[in-house]
Amino acid sequence: MSVRSPRDLTRARLGAHAEVRARGGRVYWTEQEGGRTVLTGWDGAPRRYAPDHALSPGVGYGGGAFNLDGDAVLYVAEGRVWRLPREGREPVPLTPPFGAAADPQPSPDGARVVYVHHHEGRDVLAVAGADPDGWPRVWARGADFYMQPAWSPDGAWLAWVEWDHPNMPWDGARLMLARVEGGGPAEVRQLAGGARTPVFQPLFDPEGRGLFWIENPEGAEFDRLVRLDLETGERSVWMEERALIEPAWSQAQRVMSFGPGGALYLRENRAGRAHLWRLTGGAPEELPLPEGAAWLASLSGDEAGLAALASGPDQGERVVFYDGEAWQTRAYGWPAGLDGGGAAPEGVRFQAEDGAWVHGLFYPPSGGAERPPAVVSVHGGPTSQRTLAFNPQAQLFAANGYAYLELNYRGSTGYGRSYREALYGRWGEVDVADAAAAARFLAESGRADGRRLAVLGGSAGGYTVLMTLARFPGVYRAGVSFYGVTDLFGLARETHKFESRYTDRLVGPLPEAAARYRERSPLAHAHRIQDALYVFQGSEDRVVPPNQAEALVRILRERGVPHRYKVYEGEGHGWKKPETVRDFYRETLDFLEREVRRAP
Repeated sequence: MSVRSPRDLTRARLGAHAEVRARGGRVYWTEQEGGRTVLTGWDGAPRRYAPDHALSPGVGYGGGAFNLDGDAVLYVAEGRVWRLPREGREPVPLTPPFGAAADPQPSPDGARVVYVHHHEGRDVLAVAGADPDGWPRVWARGADFYMQPAWSPDGAWLAWVEWDHPNMPWDGARLMLARVEGGGPAEVRQLAGGARTPVFQPLFDPEGRGLFWIENPEGAEFDRLVRLDLETGERSVWMEERALIEPAWSQAQRVMSFGPGGALYLRENRAGRAHLWRLTGGAPEELPLPEGAAWLASLSGDEAGLAALASGPDQGERVVFYDGEAWQTRAYGWPAGLDGGGAAPEGVRFQAEDGAWVHGLFYPPSGGAERPPAVVSVHGGPTSQRTLAFNPQAQLFAANGYAYLELNYRGSTGYGRSYREALYGRWGEVDVADAAAAARFLAESGRADGRRLAVLGGSAGGYTVLMTLARFPGVYRAGVSFYGVTDLFGLARETHKFESRYTDRLVGPLPEAAARYRERSPLAHAHRIQDALYVFQGSEDRVVPPNQAEALVRILRERGVPHRYKVYEGEGHGWKKPETVRDFYRETLDFLEREVRRAP
């Protein structure tokens, strides 16, 4: 049994972006329920917390929905930070209802909560007291963005990551450290990072003697784990030349935590497969992953145990707990059997026309048909990656008789800095060339019928779909673009703050690069699209507003290009409502059946 129908895709309670936290053997996590994010805990049995609240951290792309505070839970809902005692009482708001909050971190004595706050275009680190009648104070301001605040165990130090436009956090950021005295931070200093050196996840050790972080030094291909001795000021490298940093698209992403035995547990990304390391100061020890897992995310724990979100190609997301000896499952994200019996992906690589190697994950269709129709999926970001985590979309297409290729085009993470930055200044060229090369690879390797290929993608992936159809007509018989970028000028002008300068790196700064923005916008080439196209859009999308899709569809309509256009009311940049998910995949499968599978 496996994911076979659009309805199956709405049956997951956990997703790839679920958050997990653990303390004292108790484990808490976020679940999806009817399009809402809800909080569940495990203390011998599952239990729902704050049932009347949908968690909604709203800084950037979200994330940082909750944290643990002694015998209470801190969570974000309705733009506020709330404190909920674990036993019985009602939640209490700690912050006023304005702006957006994320990643609340309690001080060790429980007297304060530091969190990331966004309001009217300004981001800060704010601190609220345990008294709900108090008013938050700003502890760090001046940078464009903040993330990952962390207290030392004695509450004497606070560390965080900050960065400025035009950087994204994976381009370059600063690790800051402040001594906390009385009413606020003092002796604030930059420890690491810079304009071309990203830093990620500051983490104090349980004794409070050292501070760890991950960095990718300027000029280095891969990342390293660094420790600062807070008493002597000495720095030491504990691991290097590994892919450790993940692109911080959301708040509170975690790839390391202290756990059983007082050891540091760290996830390495090796071409999309997770490797878990235990470090105690000597030689790193690799630990086996939970059975069937190939990917770990959201690591959290203490001496009592380590929790994480685990999944694999044939195993849906689940909350797992490691007690120092064995893994145990605390929650299953999919109904029994629905995530089993699916297609097993194969890591592939092939060459683009310029000779560069391109990576991907190939899923064969069920039934083993020779030269089947195929779907090439282009991930969003574009700074992102498809890993060996459970991929329900891939399993759906494979179960319906399509070969399926997840394209980790140049610009993706997980393959080193050079591969990630190969897209800079060349968005709309390199990714498009790689998408065309993927079609040739499938046909020439005999993995698919070269006459029956479709390309599919959302957001930045949708942009690549549109540019590929325009620049390489006939290579694909059809394309599916959901909330894809069509106008680079409009994107730079109208998108949300987090990505408002992203195109400076991907295309070039304005106004100097105006000609390049025009040349790389799908709207400028829409008249060249000949192949069938389905365009989907959310009516409330703030990242890629609906006017982008509408402008493209007007041109397609005027030119008589075979296309369909559908807007989902109340949806934003991504589908949340179960009925939207079902309809989107039903429509897509019907479209591909007509335009691709039945093609002569």
